[in-house]
Amino acid sequence: MPQELTCRGARTSGPRNKPGVTTLTTIHLRPTHFTATPIDRPDGSVVRLAGGMQWFAAYDVLANGRYERTIPVAEVETLGARAAGLHAAITAPRPPLRLGERTLRFDQPQVAGILNVTPDSFSDGGAHAGDAAAAAAAGVDMAVAGAALVDLGGESTRPGAVPVWEGDEIARTVPVVERLAASGTPVAIDTRKAAVMEAALAAGAALVNDVSALLWDDRAAEVVARAGCPVVLMHSPDPREGGHGRVAYRNVATEVFDWLEARVAAAVAAGIARERVIVDPGIGFGKSLADNLALLNDLALLHGLGCPVMLGASRKRMIGALSNEAPVTERLGGSVALALRGAEAGVQILRVHDVAATVQAIRVWRGLRDRALAG
Repeated sequence: MPQELTCRGARTSGPRNKPGVTTLTTIHLRPTHFTATPIDRPDGSVVRLAGGMQWFAAYDVLANGRYERTIPVAEVETLGARAAGLHAAITAPRPPLRLGERTLRFDQPQVAGILNVTPDSFSDGGAHAGDAAAAAAAGVDMAVAGAALVDLGGESTRPGAVPVWEGDEIARTVPVVERLAASGTPVAIDTRKAAVMEAALAAGAALVNDVSALLWDDRAAEVVARAGCPVVLMHSPDPREGGHGRVAYRNVATEVFDWLEARVAAAVAAGIARERVIVDPGIGFGKSLADNLALLNDLALLHGLGCPVMLGASRKRMIGALSNEAPVTERLGGSVALALRGAEAGVQILRVHDVAATVQAIRVWRGLRDRALAG
């Protein structure tokens, strides 16, 4: 049901009922005016972002994808039920996830290490393909370096990659899952295929990461619901076709939000507990450089979904585009910069190739936050 937001002096994005009043069909809230500490701030003037280490004092109000105005957080309930619901979701702490014997907490950024066992991976050139023991050892090394979990994939999702038969994908991933699970390392299986999900979960994987948001395989939602495991739902404009179709966005952040909001609702309707859903904006999937940059600048808006956010920007093509076409092997600095951008926006899981460097950067970032909170 449309709501009204009084926006005197602001540009409008919907039909006018009377001067100075905009009728809205969709409101989004983007946390802004971040502050290092709530200490010595008036009560209610700053709030905590998703139970994490960031505090903010205001919202940018977007109506139908366009900026309307900025308001203090104390005034958000004057915008109606939709805005109040978004505010509640943005500020609610994210419940921890149980991954086997480990607990994944979201009161600070966590790092997920990327482990590919594909011969055509864009990032590592198939370094771990065909050797389950070596791949598992690399995953254990990531955990030792500070990764909270290892994200294991047996099919490349780069543009133009050839689809992999599910039997081959199972053969590539399950022996690695078994070894990592036996070592006590939490494992996420990165796949679109229900059969691969089933095999990996039976072998000890604790989480499913699906770049198609459970749309590629008709059985995927059922498998995840039955297993009761956490799932990552990633945005892409054409999930059944590989995720790299290009569309024209009016506002990429709000459109990604709306798409993910629908996918979260579909997952819950399929029997997946909402508190076990993680969302991923899909950096690099069907998005231009300008789209990716806009989405990264508006990451905080996604907390209105009420779910933990995963960011996978490590070694992506956009880094090369911004740094004299640096090859994949020379994108460490850009990858760490984007990880820190995610941390500043309250992202809960940073999916990266370079675990040790990212963990070190996040530890320094956290040290700065801890000192600020000490007054």
